[in-house]
Amino acid sequence: MADADSRAGERYATPQILDFAAQTHHPADSALQRAFEAPSRHGMPEIQLGAAEGRLLELLLRLAGAQRVVEIGTLAGYSAIWMARALPPGGHLWTIEADPKHAAVAREVIEDAGLADRVTIVEGDAIDALSKLSHSGPFCAVFVDADKARYDLYGRWATQNLRQGGLLIGDNAYLFGNLLDETEVAEAMRRFHAEMAAAYVSVCVPTPDGLAVGLRGDPKA
Repeated sequence: MADADSRAGERYATPQILDFAAQTHHPADSALQRAFEAPSRHGMPEIQLGAAEGRLLELLLRLAGAQRVVEIGTLAGYSAIWMARALPPGGHLWTIEADPKHAAVAREVIEDAGLADRVTIVEGDAIDALSKLSHSGPFCAVFVDADKARYDLYGRWATQNLRQGGLLIGDNAYLFGNLLDETEVAEAMRRFHAEMAAAYVSVCVPTPDGLAVGLRGDPKA
């Protein structure tokens, strides 16, 4: 059963209200707009975060005082821009992308946004890349928005490499409405949820496809 807050959000979030909230709280500037439109321009999947989720990422990183951040799944660099803007001087974001074309687009987008000095795009398979990044930790936040069948593996790596008080954030936590299916992908995503709930103070924010957020620490403390 959906909770009262979720039902109220569905009832009151009219297109007009959503547009007002977006224009008031997170209007797009030129760099963000170019990044958001990059997948369409380059024939890439248009599966980037929405602007509200991007702003939420930025806000969470600022609240956590994040300095070293890992993103798994760069696409065209839209979410990377939001997160890189949250970092203080000397902070750094490592973002992992398996597709060389996507990585090239993201590199251009991030350079255009003036953020190349604080973002490293790591090309290659995420599991291999993460094993090489561990020496740069512990990290302050890990954002997962990649292949859903390995979310549980990514979550375990994050748990091993996050500082206490660090954040684990996973997009598409509802698995496009398929979270409760009896498939290997759904089982992996449910493990991601369960292991986050066991090791973090966590919540799944009811964005259109769910945003799981965990604070590293004892959830029973």
